[in-house]
Amino acid sequence: MAWHVRGVVLPDDEVRDLWLVGDRVTFTPVPGAQTIADGGFVLPGLIDAHCHIGIARGGAPITSLDQARELARTDRDAGVLAIRDAGSPYPYPELDDAEDLPRLARAGRHIAPPKRYLRDIGVEVGAAEVAATVAAQARAGNGWVKLVGDWIDRGVGDLAPAWDADTMAAAVEAAHAAGVRAAVHTFSESAVEIMVRAGVDSVEHGTGLSLDLIDEMARRGTALVPTMINIRTFGGIADQARAKFPGYADHMLTLRDRFPEVVRAAYEAGVPIYVGTDAGGGIDHGLAAEEMLLLHEQAGMSTVDVLAAASWRAREWLGFPGLVEGGLADLVVYAEDPRADLRAVRRPARIVLRGRVVR
Repeated sequence: MAWHVRGVVLPDDEVRDLWLVGDRVTFTPVPGAQTIADGGFVLPGLIDAHCHIGIARGGAPITSLDQARELARTDRDAGVLAIRDAGSPYPYPELDDAEDLPRLARAGRHIAPPKRYLRDIGVEVGAAEVAATVAAQARAGNGWVKLVGDWIDRGVGDLAPAWDADTMAAAVEAAHAAGVRAAVHTFSESAVEIMVRAGVDSVEHGTGLSLDLIDEMARRGTALVPTMINIRTFGGIADQARAKFPGYADHMLTLRDRFPEVVRAAYEAGVPIYVGTDAGGGIDHGLAAEEMLLLHEQAGMSTVDVLAAASWRAREWLGFPGLVEGGLADLVVYAEDPRADLRAVRRPARIVLRGRVVR
């Protein structure tokens, strides 16, 4: 079955006709194609660039493929048709080509320092084992590895880098030698500086970024995935930690409060920014639209740039072609123009994934 879609196609801002044949887009008319959308605003399928369908609500690893499917469907039904899974304690390569699930760009497990990360989530290794572990997790994923660049150090009573600077730089080098890209979790000022200067490909969260480092990211083309929904949880983290680690608690609140201006500065400097929710654990799935609104309302990104960060530009970054001749048949149709009112992204009228009508 071939489908026909007509509407204002973004980012081109032209009324166009698309035909979906199997899992591909063509602009050549297909006789007998069924029209499934006539009017509205058509976007290449959204992306959640920091998501975890291998982590259940509450933070425990999932235990079955069915759980991963359920979480991925929640994102899909919100218009997210591709996911970069930024670390999963449960392997699920079988889902890479699942017809009813978003496309997947996957890291293996998080690579973390011993006893300084979420229990049962990462592979916890000392400095001597980091490079070899990166190579192993590169094979477990399909294009990415995920490094935990910092976490609370109870001996210090605050955030601290996961390993020494040379080890962290070697981890990035090992990822690139394995032919994959490296993403790094960072909250602190020190860890993010080490990793950006080491050539990491994407900074996740990045609350500790300075203006100088933002300029360095822009120069290098290093991506930022701010996960602003996640940063809003820092108040609760600080409350839980304050009795034992008051300095850490105060630090987390400072990082939270300055973060909208950090993201705004990164945007104004030209740092590539992509939409990611950090769904899994403490963040519900299906919230890409809310992350988009935060980037617009708090960080000052234009509606068009937010849409690009969640759609066509993010798809290009992850290697999932958009609505071009021969591109992938993933699209979302909105009745209202999301450029005029970004809240429209909460209400997809039509969703097509891999050429199959989801809604």
